[in-house]
Amino acid sequence: MLRGGLWDMVIAMVLWDFWLPSCLGQTTSPSQDGKIKFRLAGYPRKHNEGRVEVFYNGEWGTICDDDFTLANAHVLCRHLGFVEALSWSHSAKYGPGTGKIWLDNVMCGGSENSIEKCVSRGWGNSDCTHQEDAGVVCKDERLPGFADSNIIEMQVDENRMERIRLRPLSGAHASRMPVTEGVIEVKFKEGWGHICNTGWTTKNSRVVCGMMGFPSQRTMVKKPSSLQTVYRIHSVACTGNEAHLSACSMEFSEANSSASCPNGGTAVVSCVHGPLFTQGRARRVKLNPMSQVRLKGGAKTGEGRVEVLNGSEWGTVCDDHWNLQSASVVCRELGFGTAKEALTGARMGQGMGPIYMNEVQCHGDEKSLWDCPHKSITAEDCKHMEDASVICNIPYMGFEKSIRLTGGRTRLEGRVELLLSTGSGVRDWGLVCGDGWTSREAMVVCRQLGLGHASSGLRETWYWDSSNVTEMVLSGVKCKGDEMTLTDCQHHSVVSCKRAGAQFSAGVICSDTASDLVLNAPLVEQTVYIEDRPLHLLYCAAEENCLTKSAAQANWPYGNRRLLRFSSEIHNIGKADFRPRLGRHSWVWHECHRHYHSMDIFTYYDLLSLNGTKVADGHKASFCLEDTACHEGVSKHYECANFGEQGITVGCWDLYRHDIDCQWIDITDVKPGNYILQVIINPNFEVAESDFTNNAMRCNCKYDGNRVWLHKCHLGDSFSEEAEREFEHYPGQLNNKIS
Repeated sequence: MLRGGLWDMVIAMVLWDFWLPSCLGQTTSPSQDGKIKFRLAGYPRKHNEGRVEVFYNGEWGTICDDDFTLANAHVLCRHLGFVEALSWSHSAKYGPGTGKIWLDNVMCGGSENSIEKCVSRGWGNSDCTHQEDAGVVCKDERLPGFADSNIIEMQVDENRMERIRLRPLSGAHASRMPVTEGVIEVKFKEGWGHICNTGWTTKNSRVVCGMMGFPSQRTMVKKPSSLQTVYRIHSVACTGNEAHLSACSMEFSEANSSASCPNGGTAVVSCVHGPLFTQGRARRVKLNPMSQVRLKGGAKTGEGRVEVLNGSEWGTVCDDHWNLQSASVVCRELGFGTAKEALTGARMGQGMGPIYMNEVQCHGDEKSLWDCPHKSITAEDCKHMEDASVICNIPYMGFEKSIRLTGGRTRLEGRVELLLSTGSGVRDWGLVCGDGWTSREAMVVCRQLGLGHASSGLRETWYWDSSNVTEMVLSGVKCKGDEMTLTDCQHHSVVSCKRAGAQFSAGVICSDTASDLVLNAPLVEQTVYIEDRPLHLLYCAAEENCLTKSAAQANWPYGNRRLLRFSSEIHNIGKADFRPRLGRHSWVWHECHRHYHSMDIFTYYDLLSLNGTKVADGHKASFCLEDTACHEGVSKHYECANFGEQGITVGCWDLYRHDIDCQWIDITDVKPGNYILQVIINPNFEVAESDFTNNAMRCNCKYDGNRVWLHKCHLGDSFSEEAEREFEHYPGQLNNKIS
C-alpha cells in the first residue's frame, strides 16, 4: 500500500478523474448575450421541451409558474435557440428542480430579446416552491445562425457527488495505461470516499466501467487489501443500462459519519478496454470494419456525428427523442464507454445523403443501434440540421504528456515538441521536421493535446523561437488524420530533414471548430457531357495549364479539344467557414481570365483506368471561392466581385458551373472505354477540415467515343467497404444502358 507523497504522485500521474457533468436528461444552451444561461431539464422529455432553468450569479435555478404565459415561453425558447414556443406547463410537469427559484411573476410581451427585459419580481425574489416550476415546449426548429445546440447530459446532485476515479490496486499497475482495474473512489465536497461492496453486482460494475470509457466489465473482481476508509455510498443497485452511477439507486452516509460495510469491503471493478486502447500496442488499430455505426466530424476520439450503415450506404440519425441511453449503445458498439453527452441539432456538422433512423429509443442493453426501437424516415420528417451526435467516455491514456506546444501567443498554437527516448534510453524533448507537414498532421497533434480541431499546419516556426530545444527527433510524418497520437502516423525510422534548424520545425494552430467540404455527387452525374471546343477559345485555359500536354503541339488556333465537362457544387457542412490559407495580399492575379487565385490548387479532376492508372487529368484553382447559395436562414458572407473576401460559409455552397473555363477534363487523347472519374477537393490539405475522408468523389464512367455516361457517383466514405471493393473491381458497361 502506497502512502504520503508517493501515493499523491501516483494519483496525479495515472488516475483518471471523471468530472461529472451537470444534469440528467438536461439541455444546456448559453444565452446569446453572454450574461445569463438557459437550459431545459427534467425527465421524461424530448430535447425541445422541459423544465426551464436559468444560470445567474454562478448558480442554476428555476422559474416559478405564477403569471406565466405563452409569451414568456416564446422569449425563453428563443434564448434556447428555437424559433418559438408551442406551449408551456405549470406545477413542475417535468419534475421539481433544485436550488434557487430565480424568477417569479414573469410577464413578457413576447417580442423581448431577453428575459431580463420582461417584468418580474426581480432576481431571487420569490414566494414559490419547486412544485411550481415552469416548463416549456419549443417548436423543433432552430434559429438560423444559433451557435449552440442542445446537449443532453447527466444530472448529478453536486452536493452528494462531484467526480469519480479508479485507484490502481497496486503500484505495479499504476504506470500502465489505461487503468482497467481498481478501487472506485468518489469525490465529495468533504473529500474522497469509497463505496461499500455489499450487494455489489456486475450490473453496477458495467455502469462504472462505462463511465471510465470501457465497453464492458469482467465478472471476477479482486478484493483490495484491508483499508482504513470512509464508506459514503451503500446499497448500490443499477440495472446496468444507466449512463452514470448517479442514476442508480443507492444510499448515502452523512459526511461526518463512519458507517461500516457489513460483510464486505471497498467496491472494486475490473473493466475490459476497447480495441483502440490496448496496452502497449502499436496503435494503428482500426475499428471493426463490420461495424454498422461510425462517428464523423468530431475533433477527439470517441465523438462525432452518428452515422449508420444500411445495406451498402452510410446515412445519419435524426435527433428526435435522442438521449443518453441510445447514445451509449452507439458508444459501446464502437468499443468506448457510455455516452457523456447526447448532442442534437447537428452539433458535429450536417451529414450528406440519406437519413435512416428517427425517434430512436434504446433501452441501453442493445448490441447495436439497429436493434433499438426506431422509426424509418421520410423526407418530411427530418433534415440534416437535426443530425444526432455523441461524445463518448473514453479511457484516460495520458497521451498529452508526451507532446507540447511552445512559443505561441495562446495555448492553442506553437511549435510542436515531442518527448521521445534518445539513443541512450533517456526521454527528452525534441522537434518535428516541417518537411511535408500539412493540416492532416496538425489535426492529430491537436487531438493528442485535447485542443479540438486543427486550424493550420505550419512548416516554419521561426517566429515561435522561445525554447532551447533544437534537435529534430521525428521526420517524414504522414498521417491519415484519424490517429490518436503523432507517433501512430507513418514516419521515418531514422530522422532525415532536408531543412535543418529549429526555424523549420513543424507548428500548429488549433481551434474549437473546423470547416468540412463535400461535393454534391448526384449533380456531377446529372450534368456531365462532352464538348468539342475550338482552340481559339482556349488560350486562357492553356495559359492556366487546363489542357493536356498534347495541346502544345496542336495547330493553334485551328482544331478542337475534346472536353469532359460537369458542374461542381461544393458544400461546407462543417462548423467553421472555409477560408483560403493566404490572405488577399498574397493572391495571384491572372490577367487573361482577369481574376485572383486564392489557392493554386483547389480541386483535382482525374480520369482513371479500371486498374487505377491516370489517363487524363485536370485541376481547378480557387479563382473565385464564394457563397453561390445557402440554406434557408443562412446569410452569404463571401463574394468575389470587387476584390471581395473569398470563402464558403457554413451552410452554403460554391457552384462551379459546367460552362466556365477549366471546369473539365481534356480527354482528346483518351480512347473509348470504361473508366473511373475522380474529383478531390482541397487535395493538398492546404486548408484544415474536420474530415478529409469525404473530400473525394468517384464515379463509374462509360465513354463510347462520342458520348459519356456516369453512374454510381459517391463520396469516398459513403459506401461500405464491401461496396467500395465492388466499385474498385467494376468490370465496365457492356452497353450504354444503366440498370
